Amino acid sequence: MNTPIYDFVSDYIRAGRSRLHMPGHKGQSAFGAALYGIEARDITEIHGADVLSEATGIIGESEANAAALFGTALTLYSTEGSSLALRTMLALALSRAPRIPGERPLLLAARNAHKSLLYAAALLDFDIAWIYPDDTALDSVCSCHPSPDSVCAALRTLPRPPFAVFLTSPDYLGFLADIRGIVRAVDAHCGKGAVPVLVDNAHGAYLHFLEEPLHPMDQEAYLCCDSAHKTLPVLTGGAYLHFSAEAAAEVGSSARRTMELFASTSPSYLILQSLDLCNAYLADNYPARLYACIRRIEGLSYYLRTLGAELCASEPLKLVLGSGALSGEEVAALFRAHQMEVEFADLSAVVLMLTPENRPEDFLRIASLYREEAALWTKKETAKEPSLRLIPLPRVLTIREAMLSPQETVPVTEAVGRILGQPTVSCPPAVPLAVSGERLSADLLPLFLRYGVTEVAVVR
Repeated sequence: MNTPIYDFVSDYIRAGRSRLHMPGHKGQSAFGAALYGIEARDITEIHGADVLSEATGIIGESEANAAALFGTALTLYSTEGSSLALRTMLALALSRAPRIPGERPLLLAARNAHKSLLYAAALLDFDIAWIYPDDTALDSVCSCHPSPDSVCAALRTLPRPPFAVFLTSPDYLGFLADIRGIVRAVDAHCGKGAVPVLVDNAHGAYLHFLEEPLHPMDQEAYLCCDSAHKTLPVLTGGAYLHFSAEAAAEVGSSARRTMELFASTSPSYLILQSLDLCNAYLADNYPARLYACIRRIEGLSYYLRTLGAELCASEPLKLVLGSGALSGEEVAALFRAHQMEVEFADLSAVVLMLTPENRPEDFLRIASLYREEAALWTKKETAKEPSLRLIPLPRVLTIREAMLSPQETVPVTEAVGRILGQPTVSCPPAVPLAVSGERLSADLLPLFLRYGVTEVAVVR
């Protein structure tokens, strides 16, 4: 597959032109040695390089390549992560919804959403009705497990139809929602196509390339954002906004203008080149490499289970491991002591993210650690810990009102009864422990303390 963005910059470097334009490093290193050797490739939107917000040249060509690879009607690039794509898709969904005088726009969302959703709600000024974790969810703020039944049950409680249903799938612990089932349930309840299903697929860009594709766009989602950099060989910040045929027809023509509302006017050409090169990577037998990686993960999982390790069901490129006789943080420290860094550690689980780019020795190190450290898989007998599930709280202000109000920072022990201003998160996983505008209760204190949150911003 061609790589027009990368090729343009390569030709530009070879031409040896005087760089009388941004960036200030002019393609040279000011530090005595090249900073990763990338300075020469870092350009701005010069003549011929196209403009991301217009994409009528080589960027548009590269985006079309990505759309063909993912099987979408339209795919746009983001150099500001899924957060930018998420805000854009919410604004687009809001723009297609009928406005009723005197009624505020309402979104139905699973409660384990990333904090970016709250920032979008503040910017676009809509309300959120939450789907809270059911009995199948794990004891973690990351877990919610929305289903067709739970989504329909939530829809029946709403005072008015939402402008969209918003899901996070896969979630941080690897749970994959039944997107197709939820789309069809929403259509049956609200009318076909009346309420679109939007998916934050930040952790699942690779899902389209499985033997049985599980990407949200293969499962009838209306719009979806992917963090390419999380599971594909793309520089941090590289992301996609994918459109179904219906979305492309209804809101595709205004998508770039909408993205401009939230985006920098200086997109990273380094990130664009990595997205461009990723197209060639995906086109070059990626499904076979992905399959081989998954088989290796399955083999490792089998071995760990033979030792007695507890593994949670998850999407194919994650290993979600119980912590045995230790805490999740203690397991993470053990990994670190053996030259490994985990993605995330919770009270009783550790998340490992693996891709075809992981070296064979990475898998061997995991197996060796578990073979040597019985505490990783020994069952522990401990007193029952306080629940780490997210809980409903009374809403006093809108998210926008709360975030834009004068605020002060107080210890969590003094925050009971106060209204939350800025969202309180532990990052990762960046799932808000409480939502801006909610009145904080004493029931939240164990959750705050468990995630290391000692202070919160509250409305004055």
